[in-house]
Amino acid sequence: MTTPADALALLRSRSYVALLVLAAIIGVPVSAAAYFFLALVSKLQGWIFTDLPRTLGFHGEPLWWPIPPLVLAGLLVALTIRYLPGQGGHSPADGFKVGEGPPAPIELPGVVLAALATLSLGVVLGPEAPMIALGGGLGVLAVRLVKRDAPPRTSTVVAAAGSFAAISTLLGSPLLGAFLLMEASGLGGAMLELVLVPGLLAAGIGSLVFIGLDAWTGLGTFSLAIPHLPRVGSPTAAEFGWALVIGVAAAPLGAAIRWLGLFLRPHVERRMLLATPVLGLAVAGLAIAFAAGTGKGSAEVLFSGQSALGPFITSSARYTVGALLLLIACKGLAYGASLSGFRGGPTFPAMFIGGVGGALLSHLPGLPLVDGVAMGIGAMTVVMLRLPLTSVLLATLLLSSDGLQVMPLAIVAVAVAYVVSARLTPSPAPAATPSPAPVATPRESS
Repeated sequence: MTTPADALALLRSRSYVALLVLAAIIGVPVSAAAYFFLALVSKLQGWIFTDLPRTLGFHGEPLWWPIPPLVLAGLLVALTIRYLPGQGGHSPADGFKVGEGPPAPIELPGVVLAALATLSLGVVLGPEAPMIALGGGLGVLAVRLVKRDAPPRTSTVVAAAGSFAAISTLLGSPLLGAFLLMEASGLGGAMLELVLVPGLLAAGIGSLVFIGLDAWTGLGTFSLAIPHLPRVGSPTAAEFGWALVIGVAAAPLGAAIRWLGLFLRPHVERRMLLATPVLGLAVAGLAIAFAAGTGKGSAEVLFSGQSALGPFITSSARYTVGALLLLIACKGLAYGASLSGFRGGPTFPAMFIGGVGGALLSHLPGLPLVDGVAMGIGAMTVVMLRLPLTSVLLATLLLSSDGLQVMPLAIVAVAVAYVVSARLTPSPAPAATPSPAPVATPRESS
């Protein structure tokens, strides 16, 4: 159904109302499953990396402690990918793959086990991709339990509703979850982002112009706003220049991380049972190197960075420039290695690395910490996900009122990083076309 009349008729139909009721019902168990899965991951992380060393008689986490969990993670994920249906879900090196449909119910155990081993044992990936797969798979299962002969369109819609419910519980915002899934699934077609990014950039520049003219003339911005709220500093021309710099700098860094994951993946897949534990050992080595070089905890490098980003921002003044550089290098290498063989989401490590990069550049003149962090998060996220609207929202909504104030700068950084990273991405090889068969010519008579 493509015409407005058809869409209106569908909206008024009883079957659509029944579909809404089913989607609302599905949201309850899916959200509960996502919640308890994340709670289990958090408990296992704390037990493995904090409680278990003390139980074994250590005063704290020994320097070598990340090695056994990461090697075990590699072994468990490799076994899951090799022997369970569904290969544990999609490879995170390819970014989000929500357009290919939810996993079948028989594939859900492999998705859950691979994600559980990846997330709880310290691999540098996030939970968002497994949450989307889990929500979609549970939606399909619910439809089959209610009506086994349901049309494919019904399964698709309910699966999407399950994915919405699962990812919204993780991101803490239904709006942010909706933008993420709409962009990642390509609902608006391939041209949507090409059309929206220029408008997004123009809107960001226009907002900066309004702010600047208000500062120079005192006439007001004439924009929709709620007055008399606590004031946060407005963006400056220097910060606009930093938005360009951060956008350009994030592109090669993210491209290098993605290249590492894609370069290693075919080598890992050929000898998965051996290579994936070796990857885990490499990630553990990077975490140990950072801890030994800075005196900080290995958890700064391990895990997705989802829960570490907030504490890092509030305590970033305690990090030296050298420690921040080493953290970006170790986290980036561990992130690229994790992309190649493990199962999880690519979002939160990109956000964490972008936040660290913004904090690093805030040591230079003209760039406040919050502004640098917001621009860094947005720029690195769009390079790794290639979802510009979602990246802007991630960079701003998660920073509350400060994030809304720096949204124009984040838009500029995201737009620049998006375009520059697209130019750094190799063009796909053109499809080989068969050469035309030679036309037979009659022999000349002698």
